[in-house]
This record gives sequence, structure tokens and C-alpha cells, in this order.
Amino acid sequence: MGKAAVIGSGIGGLAAAIQLAAKGYQVVVFEKNSTPGGKIAEIKHKGYRFDTGPSLLTMPELVEELFEVAGYSIDSYFSYKKLDISCKYFFENGNILKAYSDKEKFKKECWEKLGEPPQNIDKHLDKAAEIYDITSPVFIFNSLHKASNYWKPHFLKSMLKIPKLQFYKTMYQQNRKNFQSPELVQLFSRYATYNGSNPYKAPATLDVISHIENNKGVFFPEKGMYSLVDALYNLAVNGGVEFRLNTQVDKINVEGKKATGIKTGGEDLGFDLVVSGADSNYVYENMLPSIHRKTNKKEWSSSALIFYWGVKKEFPQLELHNILFSTDYKAEFEAIFSEKRLSDDLTVYLFISSKMVQGDAPSGAENWYVMVNAPANYGQDWEQITQQARKAIISKINRVLDTHIEEFIEFEKVGFPITIEQETFSKNGALYGHSSNSMFSAFLRHPNFLSKLQDLYFVGGSVHPGGGIPLCLASAKIIDKEIPKAT
Repeated sequence: MGKAAVIGSGIGGLAAAIQLAAKGYQVVVFEKNSTPGGKIAEIKHKGYRFDTGPSLLTMPELVEELFEVAGYSIDSYFSYKKLDISCKYFFENGNILKAYSDKEKFKKECWEKLGEPPQNIDKHLDKAAEIYDITSPVFIFNSLHKASNYWKPHFLKSMLKIPKLQFYKTMYQQNRKNFQSPELVQLFSRYATYNGSNPYKAPATLDVISHIENNKGVFFPEKGMYSLVDALYNLAVNGGVEFRLNTQVDKINVEGKKATGIKTGGEDLGFDLVVSGADSNYVYENMLPSIHRKTNKKEWSSSALIFYWGVKKEFPQLELHNILFSTDYKAEFEAIFSEKRLSDDLTVYLFISSKMVQGDAPSGAENWYVMVNAPANYGQDWEQITQQARKAIISKINRVLDTHIEEFIEFEKVGFPITIEQETFSKNGALYGHSSNSMFSAFLRHPNFLSKLQDLYFVGGSVHPGGGIPLCLASAKIIDKEIPKAT
């Protein structure tokens, strides 16, 4: 039986462990934290529970595939439901828009509230679906770093359609062309933030994200986001995977052109292959010092400033997911990526899992995950930034919701780039590794394997095809195609 080491128990690492076990490998997962999950974690305090990472689920079929691979029914491990309203949007001009999952209801809402012709939405989402159909077989679920892939029929077919991918326009430019209402331009441009990018620089190819959310649907686990980690962890354990928590990997051992195992706690452990789910930048700097890598000058993705608030009041006007948009969206991204600071006028995301998960907050209260996009850590004064942002966020919430939210906050915890890096080893606290703020950057992420080093594979949000739950699961599918069954 072959032996495989998996570094990190984020979504990519968990998926890889499950797939390797199904192939007959003896799998050991090494996790530096006391609980599995990576960026998907939770906070509990006096009746409040907060999910601290991703806050929505898309493409749940990729999760279901893992249970099929392992030979178990998903029903006894994990349950989720499709949301009727994916998000509620509040604009500074007073407009409020519900993004219904039912496309006809969403088009009606946009026509009645914004005067947006329904055919504009159809055209945009049809184009986004076309981009997905072109990119998914060659980009999302396959490696771009294997020469033989380019001669496969589906690769050749997709390559002929490259001009349709809109990589020569920015997301904002394309959305401004597609929609009449400034509100929908802003709404659909926000999808660039799903991989930490700037819609005024990122290619319109990323409109594919709007297809995943608006055509395929937004879902939510019935017990909260961390229940996904619990489900995959239990699935892995039942499949024979061993987890060593509170165990940090110090080095990936290499002999010649082959990864031979890992070093942890001063002990060398031999393995037939190694899968790294850790941030690729951290891996090269700390675990692979003998592997020379070209200096990477690519721009870091955005990070986040997050307030976890226990709010002793219920707000029926809010949904599970809510966005309070800024007035000058472009200035907000200029501040993040060019000036490495927060804008004075912020877009605020409110995620309240207690809207769906009974028990995530005490009776009559709500658990607020309050997030704004932030630059990665470049040595800024985060104490000052946090204080200023808190005032701006509270001011916006009070104005938009006609309340005095500070009176109802009875618990607060804060996360920012430095804590994100400490907890997840994400370089500079950048949530998605590098941004996609150039024409081809989304296609130039770190590969899932190296031609110069055998038996070492990479999964997770910092490598191809990108960040977020579905793409992390896709990275595990990619390496699964390359790893043979255990002998």
C-alpha cells in the first residue's frame, strides 16, 4: 500500500485525502491547527457561533462527488439547501434589490426596482454560461501545465474559442456595456472580489463567476459552513485517513528530483507522495528552501477586515447575505490595490448565519459577520485602520438600516490580514494568493504539480485554478487525474 502525506486540512487538502484513500493509499494529514478546515473555521462565544471563512456554497455537486468516490451516501453526513434569495443589496441612493435565485423573479425585481430590461440580464448570464462551458473542461477541471493536455480534442475545441472569453476587456468595462443601471454594473462587478481581484483591472472572463452563482445557484449548509468541514473530515476518517492535528510540517524532503516525505518536530517521515494544501508562497519559503523559484512579482490578492459581532437584536429586514454598497466603487479598489489602504466609503458585507441555522445566536439575537475588502499586509498600522474602519462601518449600517447598531453589540472579535496570515499561513494575509488583475493572470497561477519534482502535488486557493470552495475542490480533481492507484 502506498503512503501519502497531505499538508493542511483545508477544503483542498480534505478532498485530496479522501480521493487518495479511495485509491488505496495510506493517508496521513498534517494540520498545524487544533481543528481541521483551514480558512473554514468557527468561533463560539456564549451562545453565538460564527463561521469565519467562506460564507456560501456553490457547485455542491463537487462535494457530492467526494462521497460517491468514497462509497458513502452524502445524506447521513451533510445536508444543504438552495437559497431563495442569494443576497440582498442596499445602495446609497436608497435602492434595495433582492437577488432571487429564480431567474425570472430576479429579472422582474431588476425591472421594477432599477428599470433594467430583462433581456440585458438574459444576455449577460447566457454569455457567462458560454464562458463557463469553454473554460471548465480546460481550465477549471484540468491542468494548464501539462503539454499533452493541449492535444486533447476538448482542449483544441476550447482553444479555438479563446476570443469569446473576453480577456481583452475588464469586468467593469463589459458590465458597463451590458447593463443600463449603475446598480447592476456594480452588483455584477463585485464578483471579482470572489478571488480577491479588482473589477476595474480583472478580465471580463471572470464573469464566469456570475454564471456559477446566478445560473447554477447559491446554496447553504443547513448546519452552517463549518458543517462542510465536519462532514468531509468524518468521511475521510471513515475512509481510513489519519489526522495529526497540532502538527506543523517544517520541510518537504527531496532526494534528487523526487519528494520523499516530510519533516515535522525534528522527525523525518517517508512517504511515496506528498500533497500540499498550504499556501504555495509559504511552502517555497519555508518547506522547500532547496527548490529555486523565480522571484514572484505578481500582485497580491485582497485580504479582509472582519468584525464578528454578537448583536442582541433581530433585524427582519436583513437576509442571510447582505451587501451595503459604497458610492464610489472604483475609488474603493484604487485604495486597496494602489494605495494599500481602506477607502473612506466602504462596501460592507453582512453574513448572518442565524437567519438559517437555529442555535447560532441566542434567542432574540443575531450573529453578524461584518466584512470589508482590505489590502494585503504591507506593514500598515492595522490598529489605526481597524478603528477608522469600525467607525465608518457603524456609520453606514446606522444610516442604511436606520438604527444604532453599537448599542446592541455585546460581543466582538476582529480578524485582519496579520491574524489571517498567522492562522492560515497565507502570505501577507492575501486570501487568494495572487490577484487576477491582468489579462492572463487567472491562467498563470501556480501549477498543481511540477515537472522538475516528482510526487509533489499542490491543491488549495493559492494554486490553479484559484480560491473559493469549488475551485479548491477542482484543484483536488486535477491532481486526482495525475496520481495512479496505490500498488
